[in-house]
Amino acid sequence: MTAESSREFDVIVIGAGAVGENVADRVVRGGLKAVIVESELVGGECSYWACIPSKALLRPGNVLHAAQVVPGASEAVTGVVDPQAVLKNRDWFTNNWQDGSQVEWLDSAGIELIRGRGRITGPREVQVDGIDGTNYALKAHHAVVIATGSIPTIPDIEGLKDVPFWTTRGATAAKEVPRRFTVLGGGVAGVEMAQAFARLGSDVTLIARGRLLSSYPEEAADLVMAGLRADGVTVHVHTDVEKTEKNDDGSVTVTFDGKKVTADRLLVASGRHPALSNLGLDNVGVEARDGKPLRLTTDPSGLVEGPASDGTSGLWLYAAGDAAGKVLLTHQGKYEARATGDAIVARANGKLKGSPEPWSPWAHTANDHAVPSVVFTDPEVAAVGPSLEQALLQGRNVTGVELPINVSGSQLYSPDYKGWAQIVVDEDRKVILGATFVGPGVAELLHSATIAIVGEVPLDRLWHAVPSYPTISEVWLRLLEKYGL
Repeated sequence: MTAESSREFDVIVIGAGAVGENVADRVVRGGLKAVIVESELVGGECSYWACIPSKALLRPGNVLHAAQVVPGASEAVTGVVDPQAVLKNRDWFTNNWQDGSQVEWLDSAGIELIRGRGRITGPREVQVDGIDGTNYALKAHHAVVIATGSIPTIPDIEGLKDVPFWTTRGATAAKEVPRRFTVLGGGVAGVEMAQAFARLGSDVTLIARGRLLSSYPEEAADLVMAGLRADGVTVHVHTDVEKTEKNDDGSVTVTFDGKKVTADRLLVASGRHPALSNLGLDNVGVEARDGKPLRLTTDPSGLVEGPASDGTSGLWLYAAGDAAGKVLLTHQGKYEARATGDAIVARANGKLKGSPEPWSPWAHTANDHAVPSVVFTDPEVAAVGPSLEQALLQGRNVTGVELPINVSGSQLYSPDYKGWAQIVVDEDRKVILGATFVGPGVAELLHSATIAIVGEVPLDRLWHAVPSYPTISEVWLRLLEKYGL
């Protein structure tokens, strides 16, 4: 017999990933009582199957390669990456897929955890099928927050549903390195895992429908392509997969452009979409249309717009992070979570009525202006704001300034350093709209660009931000000089 339990809280958060944790933390700090509902590991995708384990797989190969190209260090490097040591280190970073420390943090922060699957049954009402066999009927005084993350999008390829394949979860949690590894997808996850496994010893083939890294400038993609090929990855771009077949030995054969490649492991890395199925959103007037994955429309604080949050239902349903469907990046989701949590508290205290003003503590304004992202391949790609091509498509009056990264700092990093940089200048306001850097070690250049964009630092003032010598940051000086300062 299933037990029943009725509970009331100020805020109910569905999903205990990084985003859900941050929402709950902010509302508790604001004096409200919160509960998190989670059916899997507390800490979510990033901690166990995405950001952290993928970078743990990439880092050893990047470090080894950096040493191999510097005279003096290269002579001392005589070995190769040890796959088992890398996998063991990856296991340490994921706490061996145990969430005890995360649960302890929730408890220390005063956030209650209910393990189970949550489903919205009405305004401010959530039914939870608890893992412990208890059914919980939860009621929120102020808000329900959807922080359920995203799930892989699986392409419609003949035979794919009948063959074994990995999504990113399978790749980042791999227990062994496959001899032959095929990747479908040329986005961030596809190129990162292709390079990681190539450096761990796999024979890797990557197949992309378009070009690599289509949301980044082509110059960036070309340098990443060169990096992959230098590691022995066979890359096919602008290529459609015709079918996949399972072989008697468990391997998978992929057919494309009249060619075939056989892999011991197949990774499907063709994007993600918000995880919104079976949440009961139709019970509060939010429905998918035309058979497409549901995407929520939210105001600048994460408040879900439409029947769920107007009329007699009141302002109560929020979405943050990947579930909101705007920017599918962990750091940006945590930013949204902080603003959403603070907005809930402000509305509860009567300090916020209607939509928040841009750049206020309750708004996700940076999503529209300055979303930083890094591709942790070798070379790295670091970008924030629109590229030149994207800004021109938006109808902006912009100038692009591009040049190879060739400064004293980059030459010290590697005698054969190959990099590229671009800034996009808003000619009407004389500020930077976007920036892209490509090359080894450029990820640490990104926050300076993000600050310049968010702060709308005028170019004539930015000229006085002198980069230290000799660092790769000198590229900022070269870009501004080329612009004419």
